[in-house]
Amino acid sequence: MPDTTQNPVAGDPAGHSRPAHSGGDDRGGDRRSGPPPRFGGGGGGRGDDRGGDRGGPRGGGDRGGDRGGPRGGGGDDRGDGGPRRPRRFHRGKVCQFCVDKAIYVDYKDLERLRMYVTDSGKILPRRITGACARHQRMINVALKRARNLALLPFKVR
Repeated sequence: MPDTTQNPVAGDPAGHSRPAHSGGDDRGGDRRSGPPPRFGGGGGGRGDDRGGDRGGPRGGGDRGGDRGGPRGGGGDDRGDGGPRRPRRFHRGKVCQFCVDKAIYVDYKDLERLRMYVTDSGKILPRRITGACARHQRMINVALKRARNLALLPFKVR
Protein backbone atom coordinates (compact mmCIF):
# COMPACT_ATOMS: atom_id res chain seq x y z
CA MET A 1 0.00 0.00 0.00
CA PRO A 2 1.45 3.44 -0.92
CA ASP A 3 2.26 5.95 1.78
CA THR A 4 -0.51 8.61 1.85
CA THR A 5 1.21 11.07 4.20
CA GLN A 6 3.63 12.32 1.56
CA ASN A 7 2.32 13.18 -1.88
CA PRO A 8 5.11 13.50 -4.40
CA VAL A 9 4.81 16.61 -6.50
CA ALA A 10 4.51 16.15 -10.23
CA GLY A 11 7.81 16.85 -11.91
CA ASP A 12 9.90 16.24 -8.78
CA PRO A 13 12.16 13.28 -9.65
CA ALA A 14 13.24 12.68 -6.06
CA GLY A 15 9.68 12.30 -4.86
CA HIS A 16 9.98 15.00 -2.18
CA SER A 17 6.88 16.69 -0.92
CA ARG A 18 6.48 20.44 -0.56
CA PRO A 19 4.80 22.16 2.36
CA ALA A 20 1.22 23.26 1.84
CA HIS A 21 0.74 26.64 0.21
CA SER A 22 0.06 29.24 2.90
CA GLY A 23 -1.81 31.80 0.82
CA GLY A 24 -0.72 34.77 -1.22
CA ASP A 25 -0.62 34.82 -4.97
CA ASP A 26 -0.19 31.83 -7.27
CA ARG A 27 2.64 33.14 -9.38
CA GLY A 28 4.97 30.38 -8.33
CA GLY A 29 8.70 30.70 -7.94
CA ASP A 30 10.23 32.92 -5.33
CA ARG A 31 7.72 34.26 -2.77
CA ARG A 32 9.67 37.36 -1.68
CA SER A 33 7.74 40.59 -1.58
CA GLY A 34 8.65 43.42 -3.91
CA PRO A 35 10.06 43.50 -7.40
CA PRO A 36 13.24 41.65 -8.32
CA PRO A 37 16.51 43.60 -8.03
CA ARG A 38 17.38 45.73 -11.03
CA PHE A 39 20.57 45.41 -13.06
CA GLY A 40 21.62 42.33 -11.12
CA GLY A 41 23.29 44.41 -8.42
CA GLY A 42 23.42 43.22 -4.86
CA GLY A 43 24.93 46.16 -3.03
CA GLY A 44 23.68 49.36 -1.57
CA GLY A 45 20.09 48.22 -1.15
CA ARG A 46 19.06 50.03 -4.35
CA GLY A 47 20.03 47.45 -6.95
CA ASP A 48 21.67 49.97 -9.25
CA ASP A 49 25.25 51.14 -9.52
CA ARG A 50 24.91 54.27 -7.38
CA GLY A 51 26.19 52.73 -4.18
CA GLY A 52 24.59 52.77 -0.76
CA ASP A 53 26.26 55.70 0.99
CA ARG A 54 23.76 58.55 0.92
CA GLY A 55 25.27 60.63 3.75
CA GLY A 56 22.07 62.31 4.96
CA PRO A 57 21.76 64.66 7.93
CA ARG A 58 21.40 61.78 10.37
CA GLY A 59 24.54 59.99 9.38
CA GLY A 60 23.27 57.05 7.39
CA GLY A 61 26.20 55.96 5.32
CA ASP A 62 27.92 52.66 4.98
CA ARG A 63 26.66 50.41 7.73
CA GLY A 64 27.58 47.18 6.04
CA GLY A 65 25.75 43.92 6.50
CA ASP A 66 22.19 43.13 5.58
CA ARG A 67 19.81 46.06 5.83
CA GLY A 68 16.85 43.75 6.14
CA GLY A 69 14.63 45.48 3.58
CA PRO A 70 12.33 43.66 1.19
CA ARG A 71 14.94 43.88 -1.55
CA GLY A 72 17.78 42.58 0.56
CA GLY A 73 20.96 44.42 -0.26
CA GLY A 74 23.27 45.81 2.32
CA GLY A 75 26.83 46.97 2.34
CA ASP A 76 28.68 48.53 -0.50
CA ASP A 77 30.13 46.52 -3.33
CA ARG A 78 32.65 49.22 -4.23
CA GLY A 79 35.51 47.39 -2.58
CA ASP A 80 38.16 49.24 -0.61
CA GLY A 81 39.08 52.14 -2.85
CA GLY A 82 35.90 53.24 -4.60
CA PRO A 83 34.87 56.87 -4.97
CA ARG A 84 33.00 58.30 -2.02
CA ARG A 85 30.69 61.26 -1.86
CA PRO A 86 31.78 63.89 0.63
CA ARG A 87 29.43 64.23 3.57
CA ARG A 88 27.51 67.47 3.64
CA PHE A 89 27.83 69.57 6.74
CA HIS A 90 24.40 70.46 8.09
CA ARG A 91 24.35 73.62 10.13
CA GLY A 92 21.31 73.59 12.40
CA LYS A 93 19.01 76.60 12.46
CA VAL A 94 18.74 78.62 15.63
CA CYS A 95 15.54 80.01 17.07
CA GLN A 96 15.71 83.81 16.86
CA PHE A 97 13.38 84.18 19.84
CA CYS A 98 15.71 82.07 21.98
CA VAL A 99 18.69 84.15 20.83
CA ASP A 100 16.88 87.35 21.87
CA LYS A 101 15.70 85.62 25.08
CA ALA A 102 12.12 86.57 24.27
CA ILE A 103 9.56 85.26 26.72
CA TYR A 104 6.54 86.28 24.67
CA VAL A 105 5.85 86.57 20.93
CA ASP A 106 3.89 89.78 20.45
CA TYR A 107 1.05 89.70 17.92
CA LYS A 108 1.50 93.46 17.28
CA ASP A 109 5.10 93.05 16.04
CA LEU A 110 4.14 92.71 12.37
CA GLU A 111 7.64 93.05 10.87
CA ARG A 112 8.81 90.10 12.85
CA LEU A 113 5.68 88.02 12.29
CA ARG A 114 5.83 88.49 8.51
CA MET A 115 9.08 86.51 8.49
CA TYR A 116 7.09 83.44 9.59
CA VAL A 117 4.40 83.70 6.89
CA THR A 118 4.67 82.87 3.18
CA ASP A 119 3.70 85.32 0.45
CA SER A 120 0.35 83.59 0.14
CA GLY A 121 -0.34 83.90 3.88
CA LYS A 122 0.51 80.40 5.11
CA ILE A 123 2.36 79.83 8.36
CA LEU A 124 5.85 78.44 7.76
CA PRO A 125 6.80 75.20 9.54
CA ARG A 126 9.57 74.84 12.10
CA ARG A 127 11.94 73.03 9.77
CA ILE A 128 11.99 76.12 7.55
CA THR A 129 11.95 78.89 10.17
CA GLY A 130 14.31 77.23 12.63
CA ALA A 131 12.15 78.19 15.59
CA CYS A 132 12.07 75.90 18.60
CA ALA A 133 8.85 74.05 19.39
CA ARG A 134 7.90 76.36 22.24
CA HIS A 135 8.32 79.54 20.25
CA GLN A 136 6.71 78.03 17.13
CA ARG A 137 3.55 77.48 19.16
CA MET A 138 3.71 81.08 20.34
CA ILE A 139 4.26 82.27 16.75
CA ASN A 140 1.16 80.35 15.61
CA VAL A 141 -0.98 81.90 18.35
CA ALA A 142 0.36 85.40 17.61
CA LEU A 143 -0.24 85.01 13.86
CA LYS A 144 -3.80 83.83 14.42
CA ARG A 145 -4.49 86.74 16.77
CA ALA A 146 -3.06 89.19 14.24
CA ARG A 147 -5.24 87.68 11.52
CA ASN A 148 -8.38 87.95 13.65
CA LEU A 149 -7.65 91.61 14.37
CA ALA A 150 -7.07 92.20 10.61
CA LEU A 151 -3.41 93.11 11.14
CA LEU A 152 -2.37 90.28 8.79
CA PRO A 153 -4.38 88.77 5.94
CA PHE A 154 -5.75 85.24 6.13
CA LYS A 155 -5.04 84.68 2.46
CA VAL A 156 -3.31 86.76 -0.19
CA ARG A 157 -4.74 86.44 -3.68
